[in-house]
Amino acid sequence: MDANVFFKNVSKSYRVQKLLGPSKEFWALKDISFEAKQGETLGIIGANGAGKTTLLKLIANVTEPTSGEIEVSGRMIPLIELNAGFHSELSGRENIFLNASILGLPRREIKQKLDTIISFAGLEAFIDQPIKKYSSGMFARLGFSVAVHCDPEVLLIDEVLAVGDSDYQKMCIGKIKEFQKKGTIILFVSHSMQLVRELCSRVILLKKGEVACLGSPEEAASLYGSISNR
Repeated sequence: MDANVFFKNVSKSYRVQKLLGPSKEFWALKDISFEAKQGETLGIIGANGAGKTTLLKLIANVTEPTSGEIEVSGRMIPLIELNAGFHSELSGRENIFLNASILGLPRREIKQKLDTIISFAGLEAFIDQPIKKYSSGMFARLGFSVAVHCDPEVLLIDEVLAVGDSDYQKMCIGKIKEFQKKGTIILFVSHSMQLVRELCSRVILLKKGEVACLGSPEEAASLYGSISNR
């Protein structure tokens, strides 16, 4: 069965508690419909609070929709919260085994890929240090390296490339392009219109939880620029 991500009329609301007075309903997403098929890289852009991360969390089954239908097929790997699946008191090496196991990789495969994961992350000198001593960039490199070596069929990326130097970003982009050639579905959240134009085949522009545009990277990025400048 081919990998697939399908949304039909999906909405998500939260109850927001005010300091004084009753709670208020907040709609993070409203009536979202799209489909991402095998081999597609779908960009998701919008201002802060537009609903981008909520959309990824719905795909990852971190939270459930208030209404609508979601179908996801294929081995899914989420890169949404960089420290998710890590234990601060454990070393980088121990956390590779922990995180990769959570993502569904058998221990035998983790052992086979261990050196490659460490090398890709560039953490050879720090891999046996507790990760509570890691910088945010080191966290990002470790999390990305573990995720991409778990052979995803659906890969969710939320601003991971915003952390790290240019060499690291080039390595990540190279890895993403490898997955594109393999037919991996990639859902890519970014504020970098340059990366969106380079990597994505289509783009969803969200505005206040609704789809303002679903089209080409150029069309969505241009509209995002006009919305942002208002």
